Amino acid sequence: MGHVPHLLLQLAVILAAARLLAWLLRRLGQPPVIGEMVAGLALGPIVFGALAPDLHGWLFPREKLAALEGLSQVGIVLFMFIVGVELRAPAGARGRFGAAGRIGTVGVLLPAALGLAIAPALHARLAPAGVGFWPFALFVAISLAITAFPVMARILKDQGLARSPVGQLSLAAAAIADVLAWIMLAFVVALIGTHSGWNGFLRTTAGLVAIAAIAFGVLRPLIARMLARHAADGRPGGTVLSSLLIGACAMAAATEWLGLHAVFGAFLFGACLPRDDRLLDTLIERIEHVAVLMLMPVFFALAGLNTTADAFAGSGLAALLLILFVAIAGKVLGAAAAARSAALSWREAFAVGSLMNARGLMELIVMKVGLDAGVIGPELFTMLMVMAIATTLMTTPMLGLCLRVRDPIRSGG
Repeated sequence: MGHVPHLLLQLAVILAAARLLAWLLRRLGQPPVIGEMVAGLALGPIVFGALAPDLHGWLFPREKLAALEGLSQVGIVLFMFIVGVELRAPAGARGRFGAAGRIGTVGVLLPAALGLAIAPALHARLAPAGVGFWPFALFVAISLAITAFPVMARILKDQGLARSPVGQLSLAAAAIADVLAWIMLAFVVALIGTHSGWNGFLRTTAGLVAIAAIAFGVLRPLIARMLARHAADGRPGGTVLSSLLIGACAMAAATEWLGLHAVFGAFLFGACLPRDDRLLDTLIERIEHVAVLMLMPVFFALAGLNTTADAFAGSGLAALLLILFVAIAGKVLGAAAAARSAALSWREAFAVGSLMNARGLMELIVMKVGLDAGVIGPELFTMLMVMAIATTLMTTPMLGLCLRVRDPIRSGG
């Protein structure tokens, strides 16, 4: 079979599996992205490869994955561009930035600290050959510190809690946590990706700072004027939309050239756009739907193909349980304690902690950055993927459990 028909068959299988499992998980009260993540894991060697190894090897041979890799990269760039555009303070949360800042900061630093604490136990078995302790440990710490802002927003919307105090505070805290975690990740990847010591690291860091300064100091006002002139209604036409896509791809290419990952540039460009809900709605309608429905399932499938059943052999299961315990405890307890200090009831505080525990797609993107940088191998990649799915699956049931019974004082009972 030629390359093009084979690619189309791969896409058909990936999209069908993603839609089927998204539909099934949706009926169980989970966001569709969970089904797509599970589909990616199922299409890998752990499930499909174990049940039908010959068919799996024929459908997804290593030599015929290059086109899927390209589509996956485009999907990540477009998705992170939209995440950057979407990242903003929720309406009504501006007066609670102090509390959101505490929750977001503790929700990153506590799981990161716990990740550093368990890194010595993981390094000897799971670090690729030649990877030093500190790059590995710092990456483990950041992997456990991520919160999935987009998935959290969709869970809150589905539950009708987006405008509630818990929802607004959680979204603001997640936005702060994601910015902090992505800054930390950018510096860790810069440190890992430079092979000329501290001089190379400083050059990469200076380049990242320069790109951010250009994005917010030069491009932001230029784009604002372009939108005011050619898209005053917040609905850009083809020319303006293509200009924004060019900017996102160019910025992604710039950070890739710096030795970082393309996701950083796409996110920066999206974040520098004016905060206009009409523009966001248009970009979601015209870009995110294509990226999420067509391209992101490809990313999940490739993530699943990078997993290995060897991750659970020997002491692997114990390592997975340790990662799960630290990831959940760090996020839920840390964020809940910080939320409690903001005068929330314990139920509300644990609801915030449950929401901060969702990793979702953002965790998979972080994992892919680490795998591409060579700082983690297939075994730890597999464990982190299981952790991302498990922590996100927990969010909706835990949220319902925390908020099922109203606080008698607040409800007047």
